[in-house]
Amino acid sequence: MTDWFATRVLAWAREHGRVDLPWQHNRTPYRVWVSEVMLQQTQVHTTISYFERFIATFPSVADLASASLDEVLQMWSGLGYYRRARLLHRTAQLLEAEHDGALPDSFNDLIALPGVGRSTAGAILASGFDKRGVVLDGNVKRVLARVHAVEGEPNRSVTLKALWAHADTHTPEQHCADYVQAIVDFGALCCTKTDPKCHHCPLREHCRAQLEGRVGELPQRAKRNKPREEAIYFLLVMDGTERLLLEQQPAEGLFGSMWLPPRRSKTRSLHADIEKLGFTKEELESTSELEPFIHELSHIRFHVHAHMVRLTSRQNAKPQQVNVAWFDLRENQAMGLAGLTRKLIKQTQTL
Repeated sequence: MTDWFATRVLAWAREHGRVDLPWQHNRTPYRVWVSEVMLQQTQVHTTISYFERFIATFPSVADLASASLDEVLQMWSGLGYYRRARLLHRTAQLLEAEHDGALPDSFNDLIALPGVGRSTAGAILASGFDKRGVVLDGNVKRVLARVHAVEGEPNRSVTLKALWAHADTHTPEQHCADYVQAIVDFGALCCTKTDPKCHHCPLREHCRAQLEGRVGELPQRAKRNKPREEAIYFLLVMDGTERLLLEQQPAEGLFGSMWLPPRRSKTRSLHADIEKLGFTKEELESTSELEPFIHELSHIRFHVHAHMVRLTSRQNAKPQQVNVAWFDLRENQAMGLAGLTRKLIKQTQTL
C-alpha cells in the first residue's frame, strides 16, 4: 500500500517531473550506475553532456572495463572529483572478472562494489532493475528534513539514521523507479534549497517545517570553511612540434592519475628546473611568463603562475621520467587532462 507521501509526490511528478534527462531513456543498470556516480558531486545541467559523451564512448560494462584508465579520464576531464572515474573503471573490471560483466541485482552485492554506497545501490535497484530501492541524495534529504523537521546537519550519523528511516518508510513496494525519480525531482524543482515553492507544494499540509515556519532553517547547514589560498607554479615545456610536456599525478591525491605540466620550484632557477627535466640551456629557444589566474576547487583557491619554455625542434626527445609524456596539441590524444591543464593550454595559445 502506498502511503500519503509517495502518493502525493508521484502525482506531482506526473505533472511537473523531468522526462528528458538522457539517463531516463533506455534505462539499464549500467546507465543508471554511471549517471548516479556522475551526479554525486555535479549539477544535473553539467552532467548531461558528460554522460552522453561517456556512454557514447563506453556503451557497456565491457567497453569501460577494456578501456585504459587514460581513456576513461579523458572522458571525465573537467568534471572533477576524478576518484569517481577511477572507481568506475576499477569496478567495471571487477564486474567483468567476477560478475560476468553485469551489475548484481541484490543490495548487499551492490554495496560491496568499490564506490557504490547505500543510495547509489538503491537507485540502481529501483531504476535499473525495477526492484524496491531506497535513495537518499541531497534533494531527498532536504525534503525529508523539512517534512519531518529532522534536526541536525544532514551528514551527521544520528541525522542520517533518522533520514534513512523516513526514506525507507515512504518508499513504495510498487512503481519504485517512478517514485525514486519523483522524489529527486521534487527536491530539485519544488522543495529547493533557496526559494522553495511552498505555495505549490502537495505536502504543505503535512510539512512540519512549513507549519512551524522553519522552512529556511531546515535542513541545518554545516559550517563551510573558506577555501584555502594556495600559490602553484608550473613549467610549460613546448617542443618545436607543438607538443607539451605533461606529468601524470599520483593515483591518490587531488588530481589523481590526471596529467598536469611539471611543477616549478620556488627556490630553483628557471634553468635549473629545465635541466632537472633533462633539457639543456642550449636547447632553449624562448621563455615567457603567462598571466597569473585563479583556479577554484571546492576547498582550494589556486593562484596559478606559469612559465612557458619553447625548445628547439626535438622530435625524438624522450622525457627521462616514466610518468612524463608529450601531449600533442594538434591531436586528440587519449590522456586525462585536468581542467587546470586545459586552462593552461588555452593560455599558451594566446601567446
